[in-house]
Amino acid sequence: MNTVYFGDEHAPYPLLASRAHRGQLLIKVEGFSDRSQADTLRGMLVSVAAEDAVPLKPGEYYHHQIVGLSVVSDDGEALGAVTEILETGANDVYVVQGPHGELLLPAIKSVILKVEPPQMTVHLLDGLR
Repeated sequence: MNTVYFGDEHAPYPLLASRAHRGQLLIKVEGFSDRSQADTLRGMLVSVAAEDAVPLKPGEYYHHQIVGLSVVSDDGEALGAVTEILETGANDVYVVQGPHGELLLPAIKSVILKVEPPQMTVHLLDGLR
């Protein structure tokens, strides 16, 4: 990969180097030669072009592929659409906005039955409504 993108504006910066360090990826981009300059980028969203993204295993999805999917129960009830993903320690939680308000669906196999964009089929365990 030659370019990374910073912030909501996706400002492009040439990537000069990268390495893994303690479970994180450290990168060096053109125009930022010392730590104090790099600190101006701290906390910004870092993006890559889709063709440069790490390939996923079958059944895995990037968050941007999940947000916006329509959600249907295994009984055929339209529940709404995924509007947000909450990252928790145990598993992600999909926020679904629909005709009955907000649903919080844990991203676990017993709830998320099938993901076939543009739709997701779910099983509503007791207490999820």
